[in-house]
Formats: sequence, structure tokens, C-alpha cells
Amino acid sequence: MAILDADKEGFLRSAGSLVQTAGRAARNVEGTVIFYAETITRSMQEAINETNRRRSLQMAYNKEHGITPESIVKSIEDVLSSVYEKDYYTVPVVSEDAPAEYVPRDQIPALLVQLEKEMRAAAKSLEFERAAELRDKIRALEQRRLGIIQGHPHGGDSALCFFQLRHIKGGRRAP
Repeated sequence: MAILDADKEGFLRSAGSLVQTAGRAARNVEGTVIFYAETITRSMQEAINETNRRRSLQMAYNKEHGITPESIVKSIEDVLSSVYEKDYYTVPVVSEDAPAEYVPRDQIPALLVQLEKEMRAAAKSLEFERAAELRDKIRALEQRRLGIIQGHPHGGDSALCFFQLRHIKGGRRAP
């Protein structure tokens, strides 16, 4: 690893940053750090001294415990798969036991009142999971109503909010 302009003092050339960079290179058995500089600055000298101190401690530990340092060997597929996985987002699946509805923005306040009543009734009948589901829907609708979250990629008053609605009749879910 090469550090260009290592003699330029600053945030990325401080002793701590230089030690951190050298430590990253040290994770490989053949890792080498080259400081390109015209003079050795105080930060460079501190980093060199700290690296030498850590190296001597690590070598003593390895010798005492019979450890021979070696680099990690991973197949390229393992490394790439972890990178690719970060590019994906799993979309939550909507429950299939009740029909999903789109709700226009102007109908949200009335729906909030209805959901609040259902949430309180669920909590009163000790259906806490159902109450929590309703609470989460209420929060999402409140954010939508306040314009914090757009329910439609094009926004505007004609935007619709998507959520799962279940009507409760007599304490039971309607079919």
C-alpha cells in the first residue's frame, strides 16, 4: 500500500490515520506500506514507532503460542456474493388473507380514526399483536398524511397510500 504525500500533515495524514492504514495492510502476510515523502514528519515517526511496537508484541505472542501467520483464503465467489447481496432489498410480502386497498390521501383522516378505535379495542381484548399491527399502520398513515413519506413515486395530492385493511366485526376479522 502506498501513501502519497505522507509528509503533508492533516486529518488523513495524522499519526492515527497512518497507523490505521498500516494496520489494514498488515492483515495480509505480504502487506507492505510505503510512505512517499520528502521528510519524516512527527505523525509519520509516531506511526512508524507504533507499528514497530505492535509488530514486536504480535511476533512475541505468535512465538509464544506457536502461531505462523497466514493470509485468509476465500474464493472470489464468496467475496462477490456478499457485495451483490448488499445491492438487493427484500420487499415485504403483503398478507394474502385480506384484500389490499389503495386509500386516497383525503380519506386518510377518517381511516385514522377507525384504525385508532380498532387498535384500542384490540388492546382492550388483550390482542396485543393485532394492536401493534394497527399502531404501525397508524404511524405509516400519519407520516403519509403529513407528507413525510410519499405513497406514490410521483407524489402530489392524487398520490395513493397502500396498506392492508381488515374490517373487524364483533371482535372477529371479516372474511
